[in-house]
Amino acid sequence: LLLLGGLAGALVRGPSRRPRALRTRTAAIGDVLGVDFPPAGVKRDYPQPDVYSSGPARAARELSVSFGSGPKPDRPLRVAVVGGGLAGLSTAKYLADAGHIPVVCEGRDVLGGKVAAFQDEDGDWYETGLHVFFGAYPNMNSLLAELGIQDRLQWKSHSMIFAMPGQRDAAGDQRFARFDFPSKLPAPFNAAWAILTNTEMLTWPEKIKFGMGLLPAILFGQRYIDEQDRLTVSEWMRNNGVPDRVNEEVFIAMAKALNFVDPDKLSMTVVLTAISRFLKETDGSKVAFLDGPPNTRLLAPLAEHITARGGEVHTSKRLRRINTGDDLAVTSLEFNDGSTETFDAYVSAVPVDIFKLLMPDPWRELPYFSALKDLVGVPVINVHLWFDRKLQSTVDNLLFSRSKLLSVYADMSLVCDGYEDDKRSMLELVFAPAKDYINSSDEEIVEATLDELYRLFPNEIKADGTGAKVEKFHVVKTPASVYEAKARLGPKRPDQVSPVSNFFLAGCFTSQQYLASMEGAVLSGKLAAKAVVEAYEGGKLLPGDESTPAAGAASAASAAAPAPAPDMLVGSAV
Repeated sequence: LLLLGGLAGALVRGPSRRPRALRTRTAAIGDVLGVDFPPAGVKRDYPQPDVYSSGPARAARELSVSFGSGPKPDRPLRVAVVGGGLAGLSTAKYLADAGHIPVVCEGRDVLGGKVAAFQDEDGDWYETGLHVFFGAYPNMNSLLAELGIQDRLQWKSHSMIFAMPGQRDAAGDQRFARFDFPSKLPAPFNAAWAILTNTEMLTWPEKIKFGMGLLPAILFGQRYIDEQDRLTVSEWMRNNGVPDRVNEEVFIAMAKALNFVDPDKLSMTVVLTAISRFLKETDGSKVAFLDGPPNTRLLAPLAEHITARGGEVHTSKRLRRINTGDDLAVTSLEFNDGSTETFDAYVSAVPVDIFKLLMPDPWRELPYFSALKDLVGVPVINVHLWFDRKLQSTVDNLLFSRSKLLSVYADMSLVCDGYEDDKRSMLELVFAPAKDYINSSDEEIVEATLDELYRLFPNEIKADGTGAKVEKFHVVKTPASVYEAKARLGPKRPDQVSPVSNFFLAGCFTSQQYLASMEGAVLSGKLAAKAVVEAYEGGKLLPGDESTPAAGAASAASAAAPAPAPDMLVGSAV
């Protein structure tokens, strides 16, 4: 119980300092247990952990396998999937695996949605968001294995690293608090070690207080976690007598990392879900970076998988209108190119704010759809800064800044092979909360970011201009990103099955346990695909005459396309 409390309480500074002899002895024991991490400025990747044998991982794999386990339909459905982000591509991938014909319609000229990336005139890439892949992402990890690209993840040391604002190390650089998880200890003992060995910032009364608050979550599990959606993080802390300092020092950073908002708004369910996954799965909190831009390293293989099985993937095909009949069912879609197309089923995988603009008026009074008015995307800004030199105090991992304006950041020239540069650093930083800056100029945002970096890099980035200089920058604004996971909104998140007979929803805002994340988007797509397949098998969806010729081609393509080798879905063989 004390150890669980320490996971959040560990970041709160305490007065104690471990004697040098104890630190040395702890480090020696840590070496034996498998604690390992590179020094600042040094690149070091780690072998892929076993992320396939946990209960959630097995469930994710079984769901994936179910789409290709049965006979292919003789007359498959032609299904419109509106939105080419992870949710839409996931939907299409699993529909294609089941032998149906997904038609992905993405409005922009690039796939990916909130994981899209762009290339500038110098050939440098910049992304919509700073994305990391957790060991506790079972559906995402399964998807990568199914595509045969799991080796494109660069796994980092199993560490959670937080800046300590205002504190410097012996060399005068920013001081960080580390939580290092030994590779030779299973969960939850690896987390216990990480917490216990970080004694310089722990106070046992705070650990006990927070641990007592977590006791119901330990005893009652997911049921209790879901019930806490009625409270914000701050409200939960106050109700459980946790000192305000824990909230101010710890959960501002945690809330910004999880949903880009402050703990006064964030649902406590989000925090408890993350803590639960990280403590139950040995490598749950271990992070990896994709080895290059998502467009070429993830999205392209996903689109190729879909088209190889008879599906279609279109960009620059923006939906303009959803037409419905007297029974409220969708009759056709109108696109920006003037075309009108009819399908057998329809899946919306666009963000909730966009869907609300596209929603047909006759649907708005239905409780399922009217509840969406309270789901709103949170603004996020992603900042990329290229410096004229290599920063020496960065670490090959994801870093939590704990600064006023920044959430997490990474030196992409160090963590990612595709962005590697031995002569200059490129920092990618998440600017959050971004509400007060979303309408600011790029120059104003960069200036505010640098004000934070002067404190994070006191020896290398200096306000007087004598340190590292920014050679160029890119700022990507997303006015409505993932849905804002505020307290008391859980019941308003829609199921993937709508009350409209031939219409389904996908997206991280829909009901699934991984909330607003890449994992949530992928899972929502699988669940939407599952709902379409079940409706077809139950006779609720029938293919139209126009889809029959293409359906035969799709079935043949699906049969001819190579299925993932069985050992690709077994953890020990991946």
